[in-house]
Amino acid sequence: MQNPGIMKRIILLTLLLIWSNGVLKAQNRQAAFDMNERLGRGVNMGNCFEAPSENEWGNPWKPEYFKIMADLGFDHVRLPVRWEPADRSIATAPYTINPAFFNRIQQVVDTARKYKLHIIVNMHHHEALFEDPDGQKERFLSQWYQIADYFKSYPDTLLFEVMNEPHGNLTPDKWNIFFADALAEIRKTNPTRMVLMGTADYGGLGGLSKLQVPDDDNVIVTVHYYNPFNFTHQGAEWVGEQADAWLGTKWLDIEPERETVQSEFRAALDYSTANNVPVHVGEFGAYSKADIESRERWTTYLGRYFEQENLSWAYWEFSAGFGIYNPSTKQYVDPLVDALLHNPMPEPTPISRKIIYSSNFSSGTDGWSLNASSGASGSLEASGGKLVATINNGGTQAWHVQLTKSPFSFQKDKMYRIKVVAKAETNRSATFYVGKNSDPWTSYSGYSGLNFTTTEQTFIVAFTMGSPTDNAARLAFDFGTDASDVTISEIKVEELYFPITGMETIQKGNVKFYPNPTSSWIYIDNSAGFSRAALYDMNSRAMANYQLSASRQSLNLEGIPAGLYVIVLSGNGSSQRLKVLKQ
Repeated sequence: MQNPGIMKRIILLTLLLIWSNGVLKAQNRQAAFDMNERLGRGVNMGNCFEAPSENEWGNPWKPEYFKIMADLGFDHVRLPVRWEPADRSIATAPYTINPAFFNRIQQVVDTARKYKLHIIVNMHHHEALFEDPDGQKERFLSQWYQIADYFKSYPDTLLFEVMNEPHGNLTPDKWNIFFADALAEIRKTNPTRMVLMGTADYGGLGGLSKLQVPDDDNVIVTVHYYNPFNFTHQGAEWVGEQADAWLGTKWLDIEPERETVQSEFRAALDYSTANNVPVHVGEFGAYSKADIESRERWTTYLGRYFEQENLSWAYWEFSAGFGIYNPSTKQYVDPLVDALLHNPMPEPTPISRKIIYSSNFSSGTDGWSLNASSGASGSLEASGGKLVATINNGGTQAWHVQLTKSPFSFQKDKMYRIKVVAKAETNRSATFYVGKNSDPWTSYSGYSGLNFTTTEQTFIVAFTMGSPTDNAARLAFDFGTDASDVTISEIKVEELYFPITGMETIQKGNVKFYPNPTSSWIYIDNSAGFSRAALYDMNSRAMANYQLSASRQSLNLEGIPAGLYVIVLSGNGSSQRLKVLKQ
């Protein structure tokens, strides 16, 4: 018979060992969190070395760019690099990277060090790897061994990012293996260097549910964020014809838009906590064809939100289509510089809501249907006042299992908020959108990634209907590729509108102006002799300035986003403030 006292001591020692190992692991991981804090605010040197050649996309690197970044107050630069072209590396064994190209990248890294910038060097646009991962794996691993060996003596201000936006045949499961193998090659010469791991399926938040970080204390997870896509990529030539239809899409910084960001980033924050790993936002930005006021609002909110949640970030990008600096004029895009580095977190723009649909699953599926195709299978039922989608086979594409309901009426230029309360059998992702209920199945809202957990959570999607009015639109969830069941408790659709509070003047006075609300022009009775008018949003940001006279008494608000504004009249020894609603 064993001695109970000895057994008790063995149990206590075992528990103490488990506890001490956990403490040691937390302490070791602290270095990664410390590095993520050091990264702070960054910017991408994009459209340069990830181009097929440095000059091909019209944005060659210049050493003074890094001085500008440092002087502005950025902490790091992310350097996208395409290592694949024939003049940069050999496509067959031994896959040697051209020494001249290595020297060029070394010059860039050394310049970052000169200006005390951390720098993240990545692998970008390796198309052959995405098409044929197994056939290209040897080359991929060889390249990372060479890169790591070349920079092995550099200080920890140099970081590696193994792959930008893995996708295609480099599936989530395969990417977990490829990253671990590349990390092993890096660790042969760089045992403690920080290495960033992005998500599969193009680097977005939706890939987090399938990401498996190796047991390594010096790994930082990185994600990209460009939502709402029809705002950030409106008019983008590489997206396709639909991008032109998005032109004019605004981001108004209303609470539902912020809720959308918060609900989408909950997945990153939860992943960070559950896996004790820091998160870096490696790309976010809005293309130059969006109006600058919306770009400033969107960028300001995201920058301050990321910092509030202890996420480091790198804006996309410095000096091209999304950029904060014009290399031709040598001028900053001041609203974006302010948004990234100076603007405080503003109050959200006030908004009101009107419910146009609220689900009721107490007696049935409420008109929702589950459609499976291409070998996928599943069923739908209402149970306990909830909608339960049982998925037996998820198929090979997200759209192979779709949960849909129609018709819904979405009117052009109106804003909407969709609320979804749901959970899943196991952690999984899905895609939600509002779209056309027939071929070509156009999405009106963009595609929002929903990361379900086994605990019920609320997801918010807000969007402006930029397409023509559709009175037969549908709500759609893409549940394919994953056989985890989903339970939905509530789906609500609300129309958003600005409260009509702008009929009166803020200060006493007899200035008459009309129409209010307006869609374009405001006419002012300027009998008081004001010479100037300035338009401000509700966060006191100047939107436009006008000259007034006896013959010029109208203000053009075309191009100004919908919202509530203040007009300040001045120049006759007094001032008058008016509220106006732009629709």
